[in-house]
Amino acid sequence: MSKLKIAVQKSGRLHDDSMKILKEIGISIDNGKDQLKASARNFPLEVFYLRNGDIPQYLRDGVVDAAIIGENVLIEKGEDITIVERLGFSKCRVSIAVPKSSNAENLKDLEGKRIATSYPNTVEQYLEKAEVKANLHIINGSVEIAPNIGLADAICDIVSSGSTLFKNGLKEIQMLLKSEAVLATSPAISAESQALIDKIQFRLKSVLRGRSNKYVLLNAPNDKLDDICKILPGMNSPTILPLAKEGWSSLHSVINKNDFWEVIDELKANGAEGILVCPIENMVL
Repeated sequence: MSKLKIAVQKSGRLHDDSMKILKEIGISIDNGKDQLKASARNFPLEVFYLRNGDIPQYLRDGVVDAAIIGENVLIEKGEDITIVERLGFSKCRVSIAVPKSSNAENLKDLEGKRIATSYPNTVEQYLEKAEVKANLHIINGSVEIAPNIGLADAICDIVSSGSTLFKNGLKEIQMLLKSEAVLATSPAISAESQALIDKIQFRLKSVLRGRSNKYVLLNAPNDKLDDICKILPGMNSPTILPLAKEGWSSLHSVINKNDFWEVIDELKANGAEGILVCPIENMVL
């Protein structure tokens, strides 16, 4: 059987998060320091460590079958590349920022100004829709320094926490798009490789569902079970087991982590006691 070739960013937070999720779906990678390619011990897969900006072309040319890549890079360089799964990590945004001393407060204020960016296609399309004309300076590397050295009046770059902008005396005035890590496939992927991607995608969905949900166990009086079941429907319905204590039952279910505290408050208000909440490693449907 041929091996599936998957690209990941060679270093940085996206690299670390990508390797972490591959491990969580049961794929063990033998990667040494400074390797450009590594094989999995327990799955027909090779990982290629590449520059993020080069990955769309490798996908397009069929050099790799798939990639874990930032959505922002595909918007800039690979709109023809198919996204098969959103992975929910390495979240960021592409935004325009100006020096804190600048009078610019919105996109219209950048009419005729100079914008330094590593995302010229993204910026150009956004400006065109907003009917703003500005001069773009394409920079690969530390874009944030451009206003400080007089190269540009504004920048457009990825923003995560905003700490880099703060350190460089910049303020964010316009978000162009939000981004996260995605699994993308090559237009030239073979049927054999696609079958392997389907297996990986099944595992990813199980891990991602586990990350977004929590397992909850609680005790409740039997006369409150109907109300509590309405709060906790679970995947199909909650599991209910009788307790040794007369008139009480134990209820097991799943809750979305985003609704966690609101659900806990409702459960307590409806008579639930001894509530235990546990993380879920995988959630297979």
